[in-house]
Amino acid sequence: MPAPAHPAAHAGDETRTWTGDPLDHPDPDRVGDAAATEALLRCWVRERGVPGPPADRPLRLPMPATGVTLEVPVRYWSQAGWHRFGPPRLADAAGPELDAVTVAALLGREADGANAAARTDTAARVADSARRAADHVRHRRAHPDDPPGTTPFLAAEQALLLGHPTHPTPKSRDGLTTAEAAAYAPELRGSFPLHWFAVHQDLVTHDSTTGKTAAAIAAELSDGLVGPEDHVLVPVHPWQARDLAHRPGIRALLDVALIRDLGPFGPPWHPTSSVRTVYRTGAPVMLKLSLGLRITNSRRENLRKELLRGVEVDRLLCAGLAAELHDAHPDFDIVRDVAWLAVDAPRTSGPERAESGLELVFRDNPFDGDDVACVAGLVAERPGMGPSRLAALVHTLAKRTGRATASVAEEWFTRYLAVVADPILWLDAHAGIALEAHQQNTLVVLDPDGWPAGGRFRDNQGYYFRNSRTADLQQRLLGAGGGSDTLVPDDVADERLAYYLGVNNLLGLVGAFGAQRLADEDTLLRRLHATLAAHAPRVRAARLLTGEPTLRCKGNLMTRLHGLDELVGPVATQSVYVDIPNPLHAHRMSGGAVPA
Repeated sequence: MPAPAHPAAHAGDETRTWTGDPLDHPDPDRVGDAAATEALLRCWVRERGVPGPPADRPLRLPMPATGVTLEVPVRYWSQAGWHRFGPPRLADAAGPELDAVTVAALLGREADGANAAARTDTAARVADSARRAADHVRHRRAHPDDPPGTTPFLAAEQALLLGHPTHPTPKSRDGLTTAEAAAYAPELRGSFPLHWFAVHQDLVTHDSTTGKTAAAIAAELSDGLVGPEDHVLVPVHPWQARDLAHRPGIRALLDVALIRDLGPFGPPWHPTSSVRTVYRTGAPVMLKLSLGLRITNSRRENLRKELLRGVEVDRLLCAGLAAELHDAHPDFDIVRDVAWLAVDAPRTSGPERAESGLELVFRDNPFDGDDVACVAGLVAERPGMGPSRLAALVHTLAKRTGRATASVAEEWFTRYLAVVADPILWLDAHAGIALEAHQQNTLVVLDPDGWPAGGRFRDNQGYYFRNSRTADLQQRLLGAGGGSDTLVPDDVADERLAYYLGVNNLLGLVGAFGAQRLADEDTLLRRLHATLAAHAPRVRAARLLTGEPTLRCKGNLMTRLHGLDELVGPVATQSVYVDIPNPLHAHRMSGGAVPA
């Protein structure tokens, strides 16, 4: 269905006088900057515990390091953290609106522990993220319709035009040119053929939980490409292929023909929301490719422990856990990482990295037939192009059933909790496995009317095996959690499950319903409290979410300002965590009843 006309598409007046929603501004560059500014301010408010201002008053943020105060119009204040802001200015001054880079510089000066290099780098990444978001909006406004053959799964993967609402640089992609983005960015609906190398079999390590080797799966995906005898075909992201040619270890193997560059070949694959995981309609698997781009905070190259973790979880599930999960929650499943393949190359960049940059994961692809979408794609704004898909679903259901929008939204959320939150909490209690179930890792299956009918989890980085359940896990699968570095202290598992499922996913969904004017957050919070309280006797993360006045929350802005790479180092210290007020605690203390 074509998108509605932009509200100012035919306006000939000066758009600087725009008074509507900043995300609906007719100038995509202004939209990108507004989105970046809002994300920065949400991060600051959350990570500093800033209370909301009195009704109809602007938010005032003192910046003592520079001796100024920011004054920010509040369009919507969210209990769950999805605030909406207007353009900030310096308080008590008649100056212009402040752009995102200026705001980033001011906030960076206030951050304890942030050095000058990290502050400068953050501001540069904010600028890059804002520019790319503007490009996404510009492209999508010019081409609003999904191309023929786009599945619901792919449409949701391509929907995150602005990115994570509480990340300071959600669309920064260091090293990706504008021309490359046209092919490799999901938001621009890019697609490309895979680049292929033939690697001597003695250099290839692989594993599979299927009846086929990883090398055989790769060969089947090559569409008839033939390599030299005793070589294995290895698919690579085109960007990575060009970068690898300049790495000494790979270059040495290319020079002696132990690796042969076969070039691009085959039909196009589509980048998903992670950029590096690619999808093709009808293919039996998706490919999670190594990609040395720094996307948000980290270079996205597969680590060996992550390769091991994916097939280890599949083996745990095949050993009986999947049947137990299905018996308890038949509408929930985990997307399997069924195989992996890696190339061993001389270590020339330091002894700490065993990876060559030629590592990939084969992920099951069960999504061609169902209407399934990552939650982040459902709630994503469509700036100037109409409501999010979540809002469109709720409004359509309300019209079809003759019910109030808020009533439909509450039922939609309640069904979501049953098919997503309940099984994830059950898995932790039953098996000692906590999932990093943030909105981009969580998929919801929709029935023909648009109601949540099932849930899925994906991500071989996102498993935490509890130390206290090591013996149980070993009984299920000998050696579980060892080489994959998946065993963690219970308090780490509690913190991560409470943050990723509780704060990012569930409170994030509450905030989206509220900010998009679909439901009253207070009603949804009481519904969420009741669901979590039912699990609290057996799941410590649920007790934290319902019983503590504060919650541990990943501080995305502080993580960025401290220059941390979230994929490097011990799990417990990869990110900065802060305490935030718990909106669910007030509901427990107030004793408010949950609507029937």
